[in-house]
Amino acid sequence: MHEFELINNYFSKIAKKNKFALNLNDDVFFDKKKGVVISVDTYNIGTHFLNFKSPDLVIKKVLRSSISDLICKGIKPKFYFISGSGNKKTFTNNNLNKISKSLKSEQNKFNIDLCGGDTTFSNKLSFTITSVGYSNKLIYRNKAKLNDDIYVTGNLGDSYLGLKALSNKSKFNNKDKLFFIDKYYKPELPINITKYLLKFANSSIDVSDGLIDDLSKMINRQNLSFHLFEKKIPVSKKLDNFIKNKKLNKIDLISNGDDYQVLFTAGINKARIIQNASKTTGIKITKIGKIVSGKNRSLIFDQKGKQILAKSKGYIHRF
Repeated sequence: MHEFELINNYFSKIAKKNKFALNLNDDVFFDKKKGVVISVDTYNIGTHFLNFKSPDLVIKKVLRSSISDLICKGIKPKFYFISGSGNKKTFTNNNLNKISKSLKSEQNKFNIDLCGGDTTFSNKLSFTITSVGYSNKLIYRNKAKLNDDIYVTGNLGDSYLGLKALSNKSKFNNKDKLFFIDKYYKPELPINITKYLLKFANSSIDVSDGLIDDLSKMINRQNLSFHLFEKKIPVSKKLDNFIKNKKLNKIDLISNGDDYQVLFTAGINKARIIQNASKTTGIKITKIGKIVSGKNRSLIFDQKGKQILAKSKGYIHRF
């Protein structure tokens, strides 16, 4: 089963009366009256991270990917809870010291605090993080409007190249390899955009599973489609050079997930406000497409206006 089939078949009905659950079609719980926003994420070795050779880096990736669920909703994370399942090989004194130091560093960077969690014994290493923020406003999924522009923060694709480097599936020079691996473990979260997002975004999601798949999720219950323009999709100079040197197709490298940038839609009259927010925060925001009627197919166009297909639309959770 696909992730949403599992949710719809077994859990949607029992959450139906709880309006704060947002129909289990978003990544957060939102109690508007109490101003509380909560997200929960689980990360397993072999699926969400390759191994535990660098526990200090793995825990950074896990925590950042978790709080990105709040950031993309226009919410600054405030507290987090962390639960870990492991054994004496993974939870050694050395590893636990590295994890502790990394979490302290992340807390200082993002102004968040650890509030609790749980530890259990298991031969399968995993972490679960609950993130908490406060707000009376939120940017939902499925609120995109016809003719909205589609935007994304930062660059896409670097993390995927980092995974390829760690997996030894592609050859890189040393500088490029270190750059992409760093982006894989430490995605640059656009946290300072949160207070501005609420002013212009109609709908939003974080790019976790991949640009195309996450964009589809953002409008999945609306009679809408999207048109994306490959040329406009932002990539780093390192990735752009890699694409040119290896003669690769850009579209195949920018929708593989783990970017944790904010993907959102906004009315065409919001362009100047978005541009000003980008300048004020120093966060790159790029217009990459358009929301169109659901009567049309979702399409991607190359530089010449020709329709193209992406080999990967993103990571699909199957059970």
